Amino acid sequence: MIRAENISKRFSSIQALDRVSLQVNQQDIFGLIGPDGAGKTTLMRIICGLMSQDEGQVRLMDQAPELIDRQNLGYMPQRFSLYPDLTIQENIEFFGSLYSLPKQVIRNRAKEILEITGLSPFTNRLAGSLSGGMKQKLALTCALITRPALLVLDEPTYGVDPQSRQEFWRILYQLNHQGMTIMVSTPYMDEAELCTRVAFINQGHILACDTPQNLKKPFSQRVLEVRTPCQDPRLFDNLEEVEDASFFGYKYRLVVSDGPQGQQAIRSYLAAQGLDGIIEPVSPAMEDLFVIMTGKDD
Repeated sequence: MIRAENISKRFSSIQALDRVSLQVNQQDIFGLIGPDGAGKTTLMRIICGLMSQDEGQVRLMDQAPELIDRQNLGYMPQRFSLYPDLTIQENIEFFGSLYSLPKQVIRNRAKEILEITGLSPFTNRLAGSLSGGMKQKLALTCALITRPALLVLDEPTYGVDPQSRQEFWRILYQLNHQGMTIMVSTPYMDEAELCTRVAFINQGHILACDTPQNLKKPFSQRVLEVRTPCQDPRLFDNLEEVEDASFFGYKYRLVVSDGPQGQQAIRSYLAAQGLDGIIEPVSPAMEDLFVIMTGKDD
């Protein structure tokens, strides 16, 4: 569905993307994961044909972005861009008219999509008075009005409360089960777990791309949970083998450079401090993988 090859983009002195390549397969939920400023929005705008790249090539459904039938591509930008002084229904009808859809077709499709997004009871409410989560659902509804085969979402849950984030992802899963291919960017590492395939991006570079399960396998021994009577959040800050440390009330979560050596170093360190401790390898989370790949403390 999407193939990007060696995409580069520079803004003045900033290299936003540096020879980025990735492929999104049919019926993927493909996650582009990375912090603010990593290059996510730039890459998505290039993929959707809204910005030109300096180098490289993009193909959507085996065509150049400017040649595809725009009804096959749904795009939801990072910022809410609909009209706050129009109602939900009026926004949907206006958006559908941009694609020259007949009014009755728009209304029939809107009824179906509003049921999916849970906005049916609020069609006469002004968009400007909606909560953050409802605004995102309205933007999604508009992006779906053409029944696209491919849906591209740029940080759709950014700044949205946890319950609305969960509901939004439920909707994405429902659309995906109906056959839609979805590419979604997010700064939230926990959302990477919800994708079928994931690409980590940082400073304009793709660090890794695979299923969440495959990404975790090489690092299964490098994340340790440590329980000890000491409750100093900075206890392991100066231990060379520890690349990242977090403290959660009664336990530490440590990313180490080498699993077995890290365990031994922690055990010796605790003993030197006169502390007992229980050290256990745990399954790495996506945030742990990002720390390992970037090699820095986040």
